[in-house]
Amino acid sequence: MYDERFIAPMRAELTELGVQELKSAAAVDAALKEAAGTTLVVVNSMCGCAARNARPAIRTALEHSAKPDKSVTVFAGQDPEPTQAARSYFTGYRPSSPSIALMKGGKVVFMLERHQIEGRSADEISHDLVNAFDTHCAVPGSVVA
Repeated sequence: MYDERFIAPMRAELTELGVQELKSAAAVDAALKEAAGTTLVVVNSMCGCAARNARPAIRTALEHSAKPDKSVTVFAGQDPEPTQAARSYFTGYRPSSPSIALMKGGKVVFMLERHQIEGRSADEISHDLVNAFDTHCAVPGSVVA
């Protein structure tokens, strides 16, 4: 585990966007179990690809008109209990950090694993997220049939 003074700015990059940080397994279950609508789940990390690629991509993607109903995050390597709980919802995916899941009806409908984040630009990752939002998230004010 890292000194919280080093981690705090990395947490803040997401929470300042309105992404809710989940600090316990119970909080994860409350946010994800039988959740209505869409939920973006970010497994945050202190690695370079989270700082350089993932968090900036999330910031840009969340500015898009179509976006998840809610966004939550856990911090891998720092908060093991909520991270393990969040990963338990990612059926069929190996644990990786960072990773970004879009869930709908309690199921993963889109996932970016570390190997799809590392080595790619924030713009490329944001583009993938925006496409997933366009596919799975309602645009505010639109009528969903």
